[in-house]
Amino acid sequence: MDIGIIKRIILESLITPPRWGGKHTELRNIKKGFPANISGSKEGQKLIDKAIKELINGGLLLCKKSTGELHVSLNPRMKKEIMGFVK
Repeated sequence: MDIGIIKRIILESLITPPRWGGKHTELRNIKKGFPANISGSKEGQKLIDKAIKELINGGLLLCKKSTGELHVSLNPRMKKEIMGFVK
């Protein structure tokens, strides 16, 4: 599977319900949202982790440590780029 498709799935899962800025969700909730054929394999898990890391490094996702877990949300300052990536 292409990493671009995985990035798109991640961004779409955070757009609805809206997870912008201060409203965030645990990182493991994002990983749970993938089909078993992707998240069940080691290659799929590595691809998901790589996509999340690239989105954080690219500034599209904000990362925060809360309640001992990593939480992520969409960067409201990058809304135009995020919506362009998803469309």
